[in-house]
Amino acid sequence: MPQTKIDITPSVTVHALLEAYPELEDLLIGMAPPFKRLKNPILRKTVAKVATIENIASVGGIPLDLLIGRLREAVGLPQSTNSYSDQDYFGEPPEWFSADKIVFTVDEKKVSAKDGKSLVDIMLEAEQVSQGDIIELATSFLPAPGIDIMKSKGYLAWSKKESEERVNSYFLKK
Repeated sequence: MPQTKIDITPSVTVHALLEAYPELEDLLIGMAPPFKRLKNPILRKTVAKVATIENIASVGGIPLDLLIGRLREAVGLPQSTNSYSDQDYFGEPPEWFSADKIVFTVDEKKVSAKDGKSLVDIMLEAEQVSQGDIIELATSFLPAPGIDIMKSKGYLAWSKKESEERVNSYFLKK
């Protein structure tokens, strides 16, 4: 039985969006290279359930207003009169950041999809680090959902765009 159609807003999860509007998968994938990961069944079962449209706009480097507008148009919903802005994950280095405090690094390129673990799973395994230690996550995109999960676990977070192909995110265990 198909799910009831939903309104498309920044807080809607990717899972809920694609359950209500499965036809949007190809549109999303065509909008930004990082969205190709939606084809990964492990990602669909894990991150897509917590990642919001606001998160994926940041991951894809697409203005939130534009993403929501295109999604709403594709399913025949009227354009929203709300103005949305991306959550800012970047900024100046925080006072707590120091490269010599990095004790654990996870590199997206070295994580194998066949092991059945997401980057978030691996990051949460890093909880054995001591208070005051920093975990580094190197990815080819802004991992907004993972950042939000780590923040919800009590970590402080900061991300730095190293290049078009690399974002380093840092998490301080409080």
